[in-house]
Amino acid sequence: MPAPNTRTVSNRQAVIAFALGTLFFGYAFVQRVSPSVMTAELMRDFAVGGAALGSLSAFYFYAYASIQLPVGMLTDHFGPRKLMSFAAALCALASLGFALSDSVLTASLGRALIGGTVAFGFVGTLAIAGYWFKPSQYALLAGLLQTVGMSGAIFGQAPLRQMVESIGWRDTINLLALVALVLAILLFKLVPMRSSVQKQRTPGVSVLQGLKAVTTNPQTWICSLIGFGMAATMLAFGGLWGVPWLTSAHGYSTTEAAGITSMIFVGWAIFSPLAGWTSDRMGRRNLILRAGSLTALLSTTCLVYFTPGNTLLLMALIFVIGAGGSAMTVCFGSVKELNDVNYASTSLGLMNMCIVGAGAVMQPLIGWLLDSNWDGTMQAGARIYSANNYSTAFFSLLVVNVAALVGTLMLRETHCRQLPSPD
Repeated sequence: MPAPNTRTVSNRQAVIAFALGTLFFGYAFVQRVSPSVMTAELMRDFAVGGAALGSLSAFYFYAYASIQLPVGMLTDHFGPRKLMSFAAALCALASLGFALSDSVLTASLGRALIGGTVAFGFVGTLAIAGYWFKPSQYALLAGLLQTVGMSGAIFGQAPLRQMVESIGWRDTINLLALVALVLAILLFKLVPMRSSVQKQRTPGVSVLQGLKAVTTNPQTWICSLIGFGMAATMLAFGGLWGVPWLTSAHGYSTTEAAGITSMIFVGWAIFSPLAGWTSDRMGRRNLILRAGSLTALLSTTCLVYFTPGNTLLLMALIFVIGAGGSAMTVCFGSVKELNDVNYASTSLGLMNMCIVGAGAVMQPLIGWLLDSNWDGTMQAGARIYSANNYSTAFFSLLVVNVAALVGTLMLRETHCRQLPSPD
């Protein structure tokens, strides 16, 4: 965690630094969901099926999730300015590599490097919030960060698809590389350096001791299970498989499907800060989590098995899925309050690793389930899956949503207060 707030910069500098951090996090979501609007092109150019495409897309999540704990430690040591600017520059190179790829292997490596570099956006921006804003503003800033992230995901749907149709997927990725380079320069120039006081470590806190304390606390894993299950639909359906499902099984154009699918991110963006604010006002965590997980489960079930024929109803249903899933944000408060205050960053990093891991697991799993039931239909070099194929594959989303709901029944209520150390 950042050291206690010490005002070493002006309010204007702090706001600019936080704004740049949120833009980097929003950019991460554009990269995260971008394969969903170029599935046909990627399958055609790399001559792969659903399982391979799911794995290709999931390499982003493999790297992003696995690096969460080291990112926290590195940010504490080097500060957000150096790490975020370097990561953004490296992301630009990784994006160029992905755009120039001529095989699944090189594309997967580029995708992994993209995920590993943009992983610094979330932690780095929260570090900026901790260093140069009041503690009472932290929850609001974290909610705004989530909203900007979802806005990036929305841009990564229909608008990005239009770009793909206009200039092709490779040049689209090249433009994203240019954006990353500009962000790298701005982050390096405009994010302030930390003061010597802010660089000090909390005395008596051992990294390994904290990791042991967090991982041996069952409540940490319950929080992580809830986060995994509630984020799975957003990351797997919204991040990859929603668009091809709507195009092949329901006859929408790719651009239309991208716009419809993006409603899950709209719901998440609007209700994520609202869920946190409501939880704080009520002094309850579990009630919000149970209501959100039940809403997400029921609405996802309706989407899979009772898909509305009316486009507006379909968009509303997908919006509700995002709204229900967004209650997962409350879990960040729960996991912090259920662990020793000295190990807050470790607990948040571990949980966030599991949340992002939902994309790494569910995207290729759904692709594998699609391939397992594929009837051999091809169109323009890409595999076409039937509505029944998708219903079977999407059942896996219902399973993890049920697991999340069960987890909310096992979670200890904190009443929004830091509980005594489990030790």
